[in-house]
Amino acid sequence: MEETMGVTSAAHIPKQRGESLLDTAVRYAEERHWDVFPGTWLESVEGAEICSCGDAACTTPGSHPAREDWATQATGSATVARRLWNKQPKSSILLPTGRTFDAIDVPETAGFLALARMERMELTLGPVTCTPDRRMQFFVLPGAAAKVPDLVRKLGWPPAAIDLVALGEGTYVAAPPTRFGATGAVQWACRPTAANRWLPDAEEIISPLAYACGREARR
Repeated sequence: MEETMGVTSAAHIPKQRGESLLDTAVRYAEERHWDVFPGTWLESVEGAEICSCGDAACTTPGSHPAREDWATQATGSATVARRLWNKQPKSSILLPTGRTFDAIDVPETAGFLALARMERMELTLGPVTCTPDRRMQFFVLPGAAAKVPDLVRKLGWPPAAIDLVALGEGTYVAAPPTRFGATGAVQWACRPTAANRWLPDAEEIISPLAYACGREARR
């Protein structure tokens, strides 16, 4: 997925394959100045991988906050991030939204359709993640969560009718290479590069995203 649609280029953050979660978390803080915090992790029990939270019915095994006060634990310091992951090297990497970025969350099928349209429109994209549960998150400037519903309405779509959600303060996204149980790992659809360090405003990309989500909703 990392080279999809020709919208990616050489990563500013090196590939995560073979890198430890600790090193990757430190790179996010150091190179992108993103806040990071450690989430739950996967443990092997009798041949099966279960979430460290201990809930056998956990819906996001190994990829959710490990403590209720996660927002206060999140840090943009590479030194603090290293210390946090040294305590539990298998912890997932979670990024709080509403700080250095918000994220627009859409279904994977709509996300890839929107990426193709954005490329044709020559829009500047920020990083985009693709998760094993078939969702995509488009990173945009903070403040998107407050204005996306109105932007969608202005485009003629009732926000409740399309599967498009803006994630802002109080929420988070899982960062590559965090794993979702046995279903796979989060990947970059558009990787962080020097070129996309400056994120787009939600208004710049909402039209192709809303169109793609609306098209999916009509199916």
